[in-house]
Amino acid sequence: MKIIVKAPGTCGELVQGMLNDINVHITCPINLYSQVGIQLNNSQNLTITDPKKTKVLQAVTKTMLHLTGKIWGAHIEINSQILEAKGMASSTADISAAIFATGKVLGYTLSSSEIAKIALSIEPSDGLFFPGIVAFDHVRGKFYKKIGKAPNLDILVFDYGGEVDTIKFNQRPDLQEKNRNNELTIKKAFRLVEEGIKTQNNSLIAQGSTISALTNQNIILKPGLEKILELALKKGALGINIAHSGTLLGIFIEPDKVEESELHKKITKEFSFIKFIGKYKLINGGINELREVGEPCSIFENMVAT
Repeated sequence: MKIIVKAPGTCGELVQGMLNDINVHITCPINLYSQVGIQLNNSQNLTITDPKKTKVLQAVTKTMLHLTGKIWGAHIEINSQILEAKGMASSTADISAAIFATGKVLGYTLSSSEIAKIALSIEPSDGLFFPGIVAFDHVRGKFYKKIGKAPNLDILVFDYGGEVDTIKFNQRPDLQEKNRNNELTIKKAFRLVEEGIKTQNNSLIAQGSTISALTNQNIILKPGLEKILELALKKGALGINIAHSGTLLGIFIEPDKVEESELHKKITKEFSFIKFIGKYKLINGGINELREVGEPCSIFENMVAT
């Protein structure tokens, strides 16, 4: 049997920082996906279409061991639209989709909290696999809060260039101190975005996200950010967000209320060091099963969960 699922990428985060000594971010899923297919076989090996995706192999292995106590033969296919090392949560999308697909192919439907536990055992992880928009501790999983559903909001996504390694970023010796120094401002940003999501108020969401983006300048500097914000606001945008541990910049616009082509061309002309990636929509998080192919494999007829 073959299971195919998909998980969304992100445009960074709506908010990220430290609250009461806990790392927290508010998710910013967008309509860009990683698709993972897993097919069981009678071999003793795991094979994968992209050998560089070692974290996916870890995810599949850990999930199999967690559910059955052993590793089963399977082939893994990965097709991803998500840019890597930019702050689009490409690894989390790959890993969480692989975890969920592995569970399904073995006859289990894993909860978001189970996915979180396995994913965090591999690396710091975005909360994109939780349904809706949520707040989540991306380092240790000590905090989770469901906030609400995604509003109708578009994001123009830009890239400053370069790459940021998530694991190395979270190991920075100065990160904890900087996050603590930013905590009061991040609490304000968190409250604004939370209220904005609950009331479907795009202006509040953008206001809080903008505060978080500007506050993060003392952690990862994004040159010209304040000037880009000023230009965007003049053109009718609501505000900005960023990948707090990546290279992305998002500009929030309400559908059909801003001349988006004029805006992104103006920005890339005046700020030649950034590249326009595309326009996406803020969406609800969660992993979606696309389809099942074939009948359950006979080798699992007598399988007992551990």
